Amino acid sequence: MISYQTWAGRMRLKLAALICLLTASMSASGQAGDIEFNYLGTAGWEIKSGGLVILVDPFISGLKYGLERSIAEREKSRSLWMADRPVPDTALIDKVLTKADFILVHHSHVDHILDVPHIAKKTGAKVIGTETTRNMLRAQGVPDAQLHAVRGGEDYQFEGLSIRVIPSLHTAFEDKKYFDSRRHGPEVKLPLQRADFIEGGTLMYLIRVGGYEVLTMGSMNFIERELQGLKPDILIAGVTNSRRHIYEYTNRLLAATGSPKIVMPSHWDISPLYRNEAAYQQERTEVLGPFVKEVASAAPASKVILPIHLRPIAISGGRVEE
Repeated sequence: MISYQTWAGRMRLKLAALICLLTASMSASGQAGDIEFNYLGTAGWEIKSGGLVILVDPFISGLKYGLERSIAEREKSRSLWMADRPVPDTALIDKVLTKADFILVHHSHVDHILDVPHIAKKTGAKVIGTETTRNMLRAQGVPDAQLHAVRGGEDYQFEGLSIRVIPSLHTAFEDKKYFDSRRHGPEVKLPLQRADFIEGGTLMYLIRVGGYEVLTMGSMNFIERELQGLKPDILIAGVTNSRRHIYEYTNRLLAATGSPKIVMPSHWDISPLYRNEAAYQQERTEVLGPFVKEVASAAPASKVILPIHLRPIAISGGRVEE
């Protein structure tokens, strides 16, 4: 029979070992590792970390649906454009994207969801989006087992990452008159016309992966109270000029998110892959230039990384590899 002192000593050793193990585990899980971002155009991103591939609003088909036309030309042909029956460019998608484990959809407009059914069926990826997103994808043959309908407020743990779903707002289009409360129920008729790609509600996502917290946006608007207390390391921010319809957009966004270390602008280009070089550079100057100045004023310590289409941005140990 061992003495109390011997038993207590052994228990202290076991407890110390357990604390060391837990501390090492927590340190390893919270330590910044390697993460890579690839801008796909529009609001689309490919994020890689720890062997996982997360797609956000992938829209590789881009140019085919009137996006190559000028805004004036689009307005002239708007009724015809809205009646188009969009079909994804599967050959191009397959060239650009080969794997996906998760697909996050902010809302169900054509430039966010069109390519998702093909990618989901090809890769078997889990798709997270609104009920409207779920119903549109189900109608196009994506298996229920891959579909996760959310409304905002969920915080899900998956193997290798966690995803918090945040309620949000769509961009204030049409001189702040845009409003669309429509939703798609279970019966979605095919083929989908351009006008069938309704918003269906808007979300943001906080992705925790590889020791980083990444906050994604798919529009130029947000609900300030839903962001309070978040401290993302990386903010993927919607930045088209329609952000100017929102009061103190950049100042409030950065303040609400704790001035993230890294900010990457998104949804700033009209057409992701095929614009001519002059138009592409003009768009970068006119849209991104003012946004960079806004960030420098509101959060001087935040680093803005301007993405170039299909050119990976690697971050290792919290440092950008340029």
